[in-house]
Amino acid sequence: MNKTKDTMTEPRIEKITVNIGVGEGGEKLQKAENVLESLTGQKPVRTISKTMSKDWNLRKKMPIGCKVTLRGKVAEDFLIKALETRDNKVAAYSFDDQGNLSFGIPDHTLFKDQRYNPEIGIYGMDVCITIEKPGYRVKRRNVNRSKIPARHQVNWEESISFLSAKYKVAVIE
Repeated sequence: MNKTKDTMTEPRIEKITVNIGVGEGGEKLQKAENVLESLTGQKPVRTISKTMSKDWNLRKKMPIGCKVTLRGKVAEDFLIKALETRDNKVAAYSFDDQGNLSFGIPDHTLFKDQRYNPEIGIYGMDVCITIEKPGYRVKRRNVNRSKIPARHQVNWEESISFLSAKYKVAVIE
């Protein structure tokens, strides 16, 4: 009997979101956008605050950060570079119940092609990896939207085995 793996049940990287939170607009935010653009090759989108906080001097709808969403081959290339900055090690608590992975990079100069520039400074970032199986479109489409059954959803165990097999990621307990 020929056992072939069903491609609809194999996890894949749907998208990678890279976020830098600055907390204020102006020159710091512009520098953070330049860092993201040099790392990813895409123009970042500004994130705005949803609430007001007098303690942090935040007003509603004030720009406080920037993000880039990567998909396809660009996302895989960035993931390899981002995991190299962490020596291909990720903590087990970085995975959520849906199999997604989030980790931080404290310094953008940890990437091989980045050098420290005193005019820019040092910016850390959050990297969020969304892992899905093919067919998740039925959850987001406008016509005939339906739920994804539990047997087709990605859990954290599948996500860990997928990342360790494909990208040689070591998960630290």
